[in-house]
Amino acid sequence: MEEYLVFGTLVVALVLFIWGRPRYDIVALLALVFLTLCGVIPKEDAFLGFGHTAVITVAAVLVVSKAVENSGLVNIIVQLMDKVGASVPLQVGILCTVVAIASGFMNNIGALAILMPVAIQLARKNNYSPSSILMPIAFASLLGGMNTLIGTPPNIIISAFRADALDAPYRMFDFSPVGASVTVVGLLFISLIGWRLLPKRQSASDEESLFEINNYITEVMVVPGCTLIGERVRHIEIRDENEISVLGLVRDGQRIHAPNTWLKLREGDILLLESDTEVLTKFLEDTKAELVGDEKVFLKAEGSNEIQVAEGIIRENSPLIGETAASLHMRSRYGVNLLALARSNRTLRQRIDHVRFQSGDVLLLQGLASEMSGIFQNIGCYPLAKRGLEIGKPRRTIFALAVFVITIAAIVSELIPVEIAFILAAFLLITGKILPIRDLYLAIDWPIIVLLGAMIPVGIAFETSGAAASITSQLMKLGTDFPVWGLLTILLFVTMLLSAVINNAATVLLMAPIGLKIALAIDASPDPFLMAIAIGGSAAFLTPIGHQSNTLVMSPGGYRFGDYWKLGLPLTILIIAVAIPMILLIWPPFGS
Repeated sequence: MEEYLVFGTLVVALVLFIWGRPRYDIVALLALVFLTLCGVIPKEDAFLGFGHTAVITVAAVLVVSKAVENSGLVNIIVQLMDKVGASVPLQVGILCTVVAIASGFMNNIGALAILMPVAIQLARKNNYSPSSILMPIAFASLLGGMNTLIGTPPNIIISAFRADALDAPYRMFDFSPVGASVTVVGLLFISLIGWRLLPKRQSASDEESLFEINNYITEVMVVPGCTLIGERVRHIEIRDENEISVLGLVRDGQRIHAPNTWLKLREGDILLLESDTEVLTKFLEDTKAELVGDEKVFLKAEGSNEIQVAEGIIRENSPLIGETAASLHMRSRYGVNLLALARSNRTLRQRIDHVRFQSGDVLLLQGLASEMSGIFQNIGCYPLAKRGLEIGKPRRTIFALAVFVITIAAIVSELIPVEIAFILAAFLLITGKILPIRDLYLAIDWPIIVLLGAMIPVGIAFETSGAAASITSQLMKLGTDFPVWGLLTILLFVTMLLSAVINNAATVLLMAPIGLKIALAIDASPDPFLMAIAIGGSAAFLTPIGHQSNTLVMSPGGYRFGDYWKLGLPLTILIIAVAIPMILLIWPPFGS
């Protein structure tokens, strides 16, 4: 009975994972609670997953990764990108290599976020579409994570699973022989051939087209007899149902950015309004206000050089998701104007204050230059283009590098466990002010932590209830004489398919017990099967929803859902062709 309960729960969970509603961490919690109420998971064990070494390690690695990002280590390399030649294959190859190397030692989303603005600038500078380079570097971030224990959560989970099952975790670079082989071949394919398979499509952040907003911004003067005199700023937006946005105000030659909505207007005030032509024409007729003309008063007003326009993309765990600019009161809460919003290769300009934000949306924001970096962090966005915006916070780079190297050395020499090493590293980096204490919990991807904590007991129930054994027995009906390489190929391919539609951490948690059971059924070493699952868990190349890196580049690259398999499918086939022989060579199933 328990077997069917677990199997049914996982089927429903998989459907919800694929659907994406509710979010994957909520689905995992619901599965945990249901199986606990049914008695499959003992009540006293229900939340033991949150104290599991895999969960602690992932959280600590994310904190250290954020500190490394802040330290400027990667930015030192990024600064050299301006010297790269005009050759597209060379640019793709170098950027992909940098992302892959960085992803081996820090969160791959963070590595990608640092390099994305550089990639976009290179594409614009050399007059080719960002779609040619953004998906390649996103895939490179996934390839790079395969190389080390800390490169990606699937590797950490597989290592912890091996520790539970075989009393010995994987070491820091046990993943490297297979991972590096796959990464090198994958990068060569992407750089020489793969990028050519992608559509040359306009991106959602193309500042020359979709975000050309000058035609939507107008300077209007409050002249004698104007009905706006004495009115508050907020009344302008209310009267036109938020089809007009007040972006700024010039009074007595002084520019006021994002003026207080309760500020009363005076004669002589100049307003910077955003609206389309039809709405603006009616507004001028009703209020008797006048256009300023071509003088561009706002550009000449004192304080104008402190105002900046910057693009950002909404992260998966951003507090903006599901909200609107109006409901968040973005101007008063964050001190920033939302000028435009792009989604799925379209730019929305009308009534954008009422559009609910989604992960991957590209925002065009206007705010004080000195505050934009903090604003991006507060609203959960990655900057997309430099435009004078400082990316990262380079400081005390040598100290951060020393802490990181010592941490890796301690792990490799097995002086202290991985989770303890990274907790100590996080403490040192926070103490050294590389990562501000206020950013400690912001650095952790809490939905992933909740997913892991909830799914670990579910995964154990999947194994102990007999559900994993039942699936294994069905696979073994293919024949006990079925070659090991065939079983590994099937296991790797199924893991890849699942990773394309559900979170890769959940995929690995579900597939690891099956891999172990298959190995035991044929009296083989579990290592090649666990390695195949680790590789498959990181090889989410077929859809934009398989990994956050894929989602992150969708709007900036102007990609559609079906674009991903054009590069992802041949890359997936290539990875299988390289990974299986390397796994058998490095991790022989029947002894060395």
